[in-house]
Amino acid sequence: MMHASCRFVKMHIRMAVALLALPVASCTMPSTAPEQIQSSNPSVTYKYQNDQGLLQANQSAEAYCTQYHGVPQAVSFTPDPDGSNDVVYQCVPSTAQAGPQIQANPNLTYSYSSDAQLLDASRSAQTYCMNNDSSSQVSSNITTNADGTKTVTFQCNPAENAQYPQNTQSQ
Repeated sequence: MMHASCRFVKMHIRMAVALLALPVASCTMPSTAPEQIQSSNPSVTYKYQNDQGLLQANQSAEAYCTQYHGVPQAVSFTPDPDGSNDVVYQCVPSTAQAGPQIQANPNLTYSYSSDAQLLDASRSAQTYCMNNDSSSQVSSNITTNADGTKTVTFQCNPAENAQYPQNTQSQ
């Protein structure tokens, strides 16, 4: 009796294993639908020497991203051995936020201590000028403070008379 019940259990186990193998076999068949494995925004990299160069790179990135109906978002800053720096921008949809928002400062004067903070201040000043003065151009003046931070002052310029960026840098 015991021997017959063992054969019965083994037969059921083999049948269960065979049934379990059917769905696995059907999963390994190639699919005809494409599968997205990676997606990235267009990106562009610029080399710059100083803060004024960074603001100019940002302007160039804005022009570059326009062709993709986007705005530039700086994703990395890398120092180079020659003393210059590289900034990598991704073009993000213009409806997306391109970084943290700084409260608009009507004096258009901002203190900053990093390249990312300078770009945030520049974006805030551009937004302020476009929303309040109907200007699309912004000029800047950068000064270095005694504590090592820097201060940038932006000025809204009428679009027809402006040459962006009109940057000056003093120490």
